[in-house]
Amino acid sequence: MYRFAIALTLMTSPAWAQEATLSGTDGQNSLGTVPCAAIAGEPLSSCPAELRHKDDGTSTLAVQLNTGEVRRIYFTDGIPDSSSSTAKISYETPGDLMVIFIEPGEVYEIPKAALTRQ
Repeated sequence: MYRFAIALTLMTSPAWAQEATLSGTDGQNSLGTVPCAAIAGEPLSSCPAELRHKDDGTSTLAVQLNTGEVRRIYFTDGIPDSSSSTAKISYETPGDLMVIFIEPGEVYEIPKAALTRQ
């Protein structure tokens, strides 16, 4: 899990430097924060998050937005394929980072290494 803790330390944009953090893990599930925005144009802020890996290769990222809502993002083999929203989901992978977009304006940033099975 040491690799996982290092992988969750990153900087996003210099203007709004937010970090994904790891505050606890049991080797399969992790608690921490991820940079997120719930509204289009809103700057990224640190949102409490929980990442749960399952033995079948799927993972769930639960993020508490500053609106009080919890957004769940579902992954298969490290690729986001759906969420608890009915809106369209897409993603980009610049470098070691995965940026997830849920229309109309939600944004989430997580290290790609966090989604890799250890």
